[in-house]
Amino acid sequence: MNYPRLAVVIVTWNVRDYIVNCLRSLYDDLARTPVQGEVWVVDNASTDGTVQAIRESFPPEVAPSLRVLEPGENLGFAAGNNLALRALGFPDGDDLPDFVFLLNPDTIVQPGALAALLDGMAQTGAGLAGARLVYGDGSFQHSAFEFPGLVQLAIDLFPVPGRLYESWLNGRYPREWYAGSEPFEVGHPLGATFLLRREVIKQTGLFDEQFELYCEEIDWAMRIRAAGWRAICVPTAEVIHFGGVSTGQVRPQSAIRLWTARLQLYAKHYPAWKVLLAKWLIRAGMNRRIKQVARDSSMDDDSRKALVDAYREIIRRTRRL
Repeated sequence: MNYPRLAVVIVTWNVRDYIVNCLRSLYDDLARTPVQGEVWVVDNASTDGTVQAIRESFPPEVAPSLRVLEPGENLGFAAGNNLALRALGFPDGDDLPDFVFLLNPDTIVQPGALAALLDGMAQTGAGLAGARLVYGDGSFQHSAFEFPGLVQLAIDLFPVPGRLYESWLNGRYPREWYAGSEPFEVGHPLGATFLLRREVIKQTGLFDEQFELYCEEIDWAMRIRAAGWRAICVPTAEVIHFGGVSTGQVRPQSAIRLWTARLQLYAKHYPAWKVLLAKWLIRAGMNRRIKQVARDSSMDDDSRKALVDAYREIIRRTRRL
């Protein structure tokens, strides 16, 4: 019998212990499935011994399908994944895997997750699927979202009643859906787990590399839906996601990249009037955050200045982008 061929791509940066544990869980679950699995790790110039740890923990005799790509610089998430996708032959090669699973390094694949994801794809005919994510302590984590709108921006930037954070107005799905056994349709899965059909990648292309660190999965999911494919979350596929391990290392820079990516996403996919309103909301929200940081006595002067400078840079970018 010809079983599906699955390629797993993981982009990593300075999370040595996480990626080793992630790979262990991944190989354990691959051993439970009949798929032909191969694993590609792209290391974005880590300085914590990541590559050495991977090669020591997974020598060729243990993990013959493992390939480690070292571009020699930090390409970011989108370009790092694209490097591996092109090495696999996408978008126009001949010998392509049936599915590609993009996986964050700060994850632990729980037993049966890969099989459940593939079953969910077969059951629904979807082109994109994500797992049910939980935090390291097992607590609930939102794993998929509706596409962002102006209301979500307002909820993110300004004080609102607490019940709105968990509501559909903020792009969230009911928690009971995650507790069920049936896949449900979503706008986009969180980028920590992103299972794609070969045909989807061939039809829609790769990540748009203008998105340096954030929103790249939202942009791709938007293109996937525009091409006529569905996206789903598979609640029976559980993956532990610790979350924000790499990006948390550079908070002010991450804030600039996050809001720059959101501006780029709106400019690419939304009408001009919505982009103008989004920029107004972001400027107002950043001015509010500047005032909050100025009053925060728990921060040292250098940290306060770095955050204020970041928020001011975001305001400048609303006028340039």
